[in-house]
Amino acid sequence: MNTAPRTRVQRRPVHGVLLLDKPLGLSSNDALQKAKWLLRAEKAGHTGTLDPLATGVLPLCFGAATKFSQLQLEAAKTYEAIAVLGTTTTTGDAEGEVVQRREVDPAELTPERIAAVQQQFTGPIRQVPPMHSALKKDGRALYEYARAGVTVEREARDVVIHALKLSLALTDKGLNAIKMIVTCSKGTYIRTLGEDIGAALGYGAHLSFLRRIDTGGLGVERCVTLAQLEAMPEAERMACLEAPESLLAGHTRVTLDGENAARFLSGVRRRGNWPDASAVAVFGENPPALLGVGHIVGGELVPDRLLSPLEIQQILESKPHTASMAPRGTLEEL
Repeated sequence: MNTAPRTRVQRRPVHGVLLLDKPLGLSSNDALQKAKWLLRAEKAGHTGTLDPLATGVLPLCFGAATKFSQLQLEAAKTYEAIAVLGTTTTTGDAEGEVVQRREVDPAELTPERIAAVQQQFTGPIRQVPPMHSALKKDGRALYEYARAGVTVEREARDVVIHALKLSLALTDKGLNAIKMIVTCSKGTYIRTLGEDIGAALGYGAHLSFLRRIDTGGLGVERCVTLAQLEAMPEAERMACLEAPESLLAGHTRVTLDGENAARFLSGVRRRGNWPDASAVAVFGENPPALLGVGHIVGGELVPDRLLSPLEIQQILESKPHTASMAPRGTLEEL
């Protein structure tokens, strides 16, 4: 028995976004805890779970960036997936027990038929959430019922498939499959989509591969793996962090001078000649720093989520960011 004392990690304030390429088989929370340990971060959170059997983009938020993690929960996401035709499973993926098998005739999978199914599942659709999901029913996750062999009633939910590309493929075992590239709204279950597409083609299907390649404009090409992170010196790990404002790419940017920046940080509305905007990223002018987010209505800039002065100071001290590139807003004197 190993009785050696555990090394205590000295935590520190870390602010930013780590774009992680989550590995296969690891839960989102396990990936978060591993990255948090490697960065010695005090505060961290992720932007929505990715199934253990899925890989790909998992934005991890540290410190001040956690204030904006909800924005990624709402963002559209893009996935690559493989749906194996002719076999359905209890879970909708390769981990489940086989429910039904059916021989697939490739001659029936014509380009015209695949194109018709692609059109059928593009745009607003309704999905029945799978039993093997974290969605809650009477305070319990659906997967808890499923593990107990209980099936509960689930209401169909409205989701949007913004873009869908289907193509015929073969698995490494020579099985007929459909490759899917899907851009979808929050709450879409790709396993269910694969099952429904397989059913529409007349064979049923289950997912054998799932990879998220983009979430809210954050693409997998910008990601780092846990193995890469672990092999780096600490300074290089910190350099992998993107600024908190990387989560605010779709926001209108406004820069305030010193006096008005201080008032905004105190939660006071500012008046200017800006057009209405529902999502605004607000920066200080000197020093150049993200102050928070808000919205503009009737020429008033209204604070929504603010960074604390301490967070701003720590961000500026740890790594200079490029908030100064934000376009300046014209401000009327109050």
